[in-house]
Amino acid sequence: MTHGFDLNSSLVCEGIVGDGCGGGRIFYVQDEKLQVFDPVTKESMILLDNVRNVQKISKSACIITLECLDQTIKLDLSSI
Repeated sequence: MTHGFDLNSSLVCEGIVGDGCGGGRIFYVQDEKLQVFDPVTKESMILLDNVRNVQKISKSACIITLECLDQTIKLDLSSI
């Protein structure tokens, strides 16, 4: 458990420092929202709303991938 997040959960992933956008932050899906938690400021922010049936979240460089039952959503953090 890191900052209250279960990093073994399929709905939580951690941004690796030096791996592009969002390094050191924790990305998670809760209540049909993709959110990010900054451990430095202790603040959360909603990145995407109305994400339904998410089965898994992952991050590579600046891309957050949400694998849903009926679609895959890719969010480029560098465009935010």
